[in-house]
Amino acid sequence: MMTSRDNLVATLWRDFFTENPPLTIARTAIETVYECLHTTLRDGHQVLVCGNGGSASDAEHIAGELAKPCALSRPLSEEEIESLAAAGDDGYLATRLARGLPVWPLVSQSALMTAIVNDQGGDLIFAQQVMAYGRPGDVLWVLSTSGSSRNVLYAARTAKARGMLVVAFTGPKRSTIAEVADVVVALPGADTPHVQQNHQLAYHAVCLAVEAAFYG
Repeated sequence: MMTSRDNLVATLWRDFFTENPPLTIARTAIETVYECLHTTLRDGHQVLVCGNGGSASDAEHIAGELAKPCALSRPLSEEEIESLAAAGDDGYLATRLARGLPVWPLVSQSALMTAIVNDQGGDLIFAQQVMAYGRPGDVLWVLSTSGSSRNVLYAARTAKARGMLVVAFTGPKRSTIAEVADVVVALPGADTPHVQQNHQLAYHAVCLAVEAAFYG
């Protein structure tokens, strides 16, 4: 029996693919990414996200959509409100804070990343973080328009070794990252900017669906 949240998610997908018919080529993969993220987060695990250049910005964008409210209200539970009050909150935190999902961009820690570059190798900036933070049952979400970025590939291999799921957003060409990932969303585009535009459309829809599944 479908719940109101299920109906909301189904409506999101219907509207998204109606408005973006070229992306129906990857509909099954996009919806599978949603299912992976929903299950992972529901079961108390986390999502790590990485990419280079514009895809690094996308990694931060994804975290920004999921670690705080995006389109829906996420009020705190009564237990959370009571815990804040016990810690001295006068109501400001209880009314301003919102529930969030543990989604972490691996592209933002400049001190750590430069240390990895200096001490270990520039192509390990994401893999070392996956080694430190990743746990079995977590998801690594990688974005690479070429599908062959070496630092992203090494992160994906490390994630698999850590017992994590790997989901990949790539371009239309056959890629080495696709050979490692559990789910591949290979989106169309004649060049990097157009692939990235389609990545943005697809991951935004995934984020909205995940939010709806938890807070709709």
